Amino acid sequence: MKIYFAASIRGGRQERQLYQQLILHLQQQHQVLTEHIGDLQLTATGQTQLSDQAIRQRDISWLTACDVVVAETTQPSLGVGYELAYAEKLGKPVIILQQSKHGRLSAMIAGTAYFNRIFTYTTLTEATLILQRELALLAP
Repeated sequence: MKIYFAASIRGGRQERQLYQQLILHLQQQHQVLTEHIGDLQLTATGQTQLSDQAIRQRDISWLTACDVVVAETTQPSLGVGYELAYAEKLGKPVIILQQSKHGRLSAMIAGTAYFNRIFTYTTLTEATLILQRELALLAP
C-alpha cells in the first residue's frame, strides 16, 4: 500500500526519531510517500529548497495518490490537522497515533466521526503492533 505518513515538521521536531522508526517499520511492507518526515536532519524550518506552494502541491498529490494516511499526532501541528481534513475530504482511510503521555488529541479531530481509528500508545513496539493490525484490516 501507498502510505502518506503525517507528522509535525514546522510545529516542532521533538519526535523525529520516533517518526523515523515508524517510517522504517512501515517501509518493510509498504511504500511511504512522505519518507522525508523521518529524516533526522529535517528541522522545523522544513524543506527550505522548496516554496510553500510547491510543498503544498506535492503533498496534495501524495494525499490523492495514497491508499491510507497514518498520522502521528503527539506533537500538535496545523499542517497535520489540515492533512487529516483533506484525507477526510478525499475519503482516504486514516490511522491516528497519539502517545498517551502527551495530553489529548484536538477535539476537532477526536470529535469527528470519520476518524474512527484513533489509538493511544506508550511504546514504539505498541505503535508498530497497532499499525500492523490496522493496515492488515485495510489491505485490499
